[in-house]
Amino acid sequence: MAAVCEEDPSLERHFKGHRDAVTSVDFSHAKKQLVSGSMDSSLMIWSMKPQMRAYRFVGHKDAVLCVHFSPSGHLVASGSRDKTVRLWIPSIKGESTVFKAHTGTVRSVHFSSDGQSLVTASDDKTVKVWTVHRQKFLFSLSQHINWVRCARFSPDGRLIVSSSDDKTVKLWDKTSRECIHSFCEHSGFVNHVDFHPSGHCIAAGSTDSTVKLWDVRMNRLLQHYQVHSSVVNSLSFHPSGNYLVTASSDSTLKILDLLEGRLLYTLHGHQGPATCVAFSRDGDFFASGGSDEQVMVWKTNFDTDYGDVVKPQKYSSSVDGTHGTGSEMDCGIHHKKTKPQDSGRTHEQQDEESSLANTLEQILGQLDVLTQTVSILEQRLTLTEDKLKECLENQQKIIQNKTN
Repeated sequence: MAAVCEEDPSLERHFKGHRDAVTSVDFSHAKKQLVSGSMDSSLMIWSMKPQMRAYRFVGHKDAVLCVHFSPSGHLVASGSRDKTVRLWIPSIKGESTVFKAHTGTVRSVHFSSDGQSLVTASDDKTVKVWTVHRQKFLFSLSQHINWVRCARFSPDGRLIVSSSDDKTVKLWDKTSRECIHSFCEHSGFVNHVDFHPSGHCIAAGSTDSTVKLWDVRMNRLLQHYQVHSSVVNSLSFHPSGNYLVTASSDSTLKILDLLEGRLLYTLHGHQGPATCVAFSRDGDFFASGGSDEQVMVWKTNFDTDYGDVVKPQKYSSSVDGTHGTGSEMDCGIHHKKTKPQDSGRTHEQQDEESSLANTLEQILGQLDVLTQTVSILEQRLTLTEDKLKECLENQQKIIQNKTN
């Protein structure tokens, strides 16, 4: 059975602090923090706890166009019009390491699910992959012929998807670094693209006001939504994979029911374009940002009684008079809280496995912090060595001058 929505999504709180349009939002894994980037060149870290103060991180020399929390929540990546990427520790100090990532504006930053790699996309028409530790450049993907707006890793880290002003969405194999397929169905620039939680399909939003979903195994169009009256700027899948939220320049957010292939809700909150939107990692909340300088947090209010695994079902996959494929939506849409019962394993074994998984996740999180700390220490050490070298050189010059 499909999860039904008991009540409309509700606006929980809105944050004011940015001095220009908000460009990007993302929740930390534990849902304790929310990060936003803005045209005012700053990042803001907002606490989801009431009465907790927000932190403004300043470092970029121009507009911040993208932000993303690492899976552990111990790092935030940001990309800017100043052509750099910064990795921040989201604490009071707001320390960051910076590297020049591209020769053009950086439009997109995204961590792999293991937190080890970062993919960036830029107006220099390239997608680049880096190690998070030491920010070492690994490789570049360069078949787009216009600005690249967005790039994302697949949940298993094996694929990368990118979207561009060349009106294409490209699918890449991370290992071979080859472009596997180009999706060319959009008639406008493709602003945003993301993987379904199953990794089997992708959704893209375009300046042609449409949202399209493709199956990446069959490379075929699954669904086509014409629900906005203006540019689609951003989208985000609910972790269950059954819903998609979109943000548009028509100032609305829309929630699409992917199982039914229909529009569920239209939300009016922002004055002017809604520029970005993102679900929290558990799907209980989603955040949106707009040209009105506001960040809004919405409570999803979906019914949490996830029943049986939702089986693929046939339905018309076009909404609002557009031509759909009427195909089966079989890209792994099911509810995350349902676990198939394995008669060969006891509850105790399952609990032990779950507890072990949690412990491993915590260890990985701590390693993430250690990695970043070592990286910062290395940078400081390099600075100290440079200063020392400078002092010795100056000393040599003084001695030479004296002897002369």
